[in-house]
Amino acid sequence: ALAEDDYEARRKDHISHFILRLAYCQSEDLRRWFLQQEMDLLRYRFNELTDNLRQKFLEHVNLAFEAISEDLKNELANELHASTPGLTMTKVKEQMYYKVGLADAVDLFRARRVFIKDGFAYVPLKEIDAIVLNNYRTKLSKALALTARSLPSIQSDERLQPLLSHLSHSYVGPDYSAQKNTGKISLEQIDTLSVKSFPLCMRQLHKTLRDNHHLRHGGRMQYGLFLKGIGLTLEQALEFWKKEFIRGKVDADKFDKGYAYSIRHSYGKEGKRTDYTPYSCMKIIMSNPPSQGDYHGCPFRHSDPELLKQKLQSYKVPPSGITQILELVKGMHYQLACQKYFELTHDVDDIGFSLNHPNQYFTESQRLLSGGRELKKEPSNSGNSQQKNNGQESTNSNSAPTSSTTTADAELEGLEAYFTED
Repeated sequence: ALAEDDYEARRKDHISHFILRLAYCQSEDLRRWFLQQEMDLLRYRFNELTDNLRQKFLEHVNLAFEAISEDLKNELANELHASTPGLTMTKVKEQMYYKVGLADAVDLFRARRVFIKDGFAYVPLKEIDAIVLNNYRTKLSKALALTARSLPSIQSDERLQPLLSHLSHSYVGPDYSAQKNTGKISLEQIDTLSVKSFPLCMRQLHKTLRDNHHLRHGGRMQYGLFLKGIGLTLEQALEFWKKEFIRGKVDADKFDKGYAYSIRHSYGKEGKRTDYTPYSCMKIIMSNPPSQGDYHGCPFRHSDPELLKQKLQSYKVPPSGITQILELVKGMHYQLACQKYFELTHDVDDIGFSLNHPNQYFTESQRLLSGGRELKKEPSNSGNSQQKNNGQESTNSNSAPTSSTTTADAELEGLEAYFTED
């Protein structure tokens, strides 16, 4: 049985999940975003289990695929070795393999990561997470669709309506409003930094500003607050924007009377003295799409795929990487597309964090380029898992053998909840 504190933690975990279902079922974009976050979290938690607990988990959620016998594994050893990337022959013989219907292993088959025979895929335990995730994706997608149908009656509840209206647009990570590096970025560095460490949305805005010597309000707000977040002082910001604008059609007097006020306002020095914070990825993705002459927004969300492809080519992203990015964009995984862009432009195979904010992109880029973060050139066995810092607790059981049945039960019950409720 679960200890009382474990039970209470699981209860809060479940309540928060279903509240988020209500908040994120309201549109196709929100549903896709929420689904991806839940998938990433499940992937991480599943891959933290030991092999023994993974096997028990499959039994818990009725995904107990048939494990092949040692005799059959030895008979197919050469084929399994040739078809399972990353496993030596010794590891093949140590690994448990499951006989899975091809329909359940389509992704692994497409990626040529499993051996196929007579309509079955022979899946090693280390790859079984793909099967688990596909199963969960199907269940949660259906559940979100059902929740969306019942939303009108739920929204009439005065207790829930304000929460549901605002929660899906909330960002609870660092707001990057008061950085320790304020004043440490010089204006002369911005051009170089835009190429090395800016996310694509900010790189696009910077290039447009340099080319056109002007940005409309949406672009000025998005880019100006980003620059504020990476360390530009108010005085630097006024100088930066003024120098650029007067190179275009705006004279110094017009800038001082109009544009300067909005810049001081964004720094909390005018009006209600609100200290505005940089936009998160969610705010940018969910914002109004840019119209003709606008350049704000998320390029992965708001750009035509062909134009996005051309832009990535101009930034020397390799063709194979562009293909991967466009596939993620096609699936509406815009933040994952940006993470892939980070990996490709920084020559790493695993960025080691989940991207939620343009200023986070900049901070992690600078940390990596300065040697403050270890490069991860070898992809992990767990695939492209992303650790989520979103309040749901994960139990690490790889570091040591499970000490008791109670501990194992707690871990498995926490994961089992992903499959028990629709």
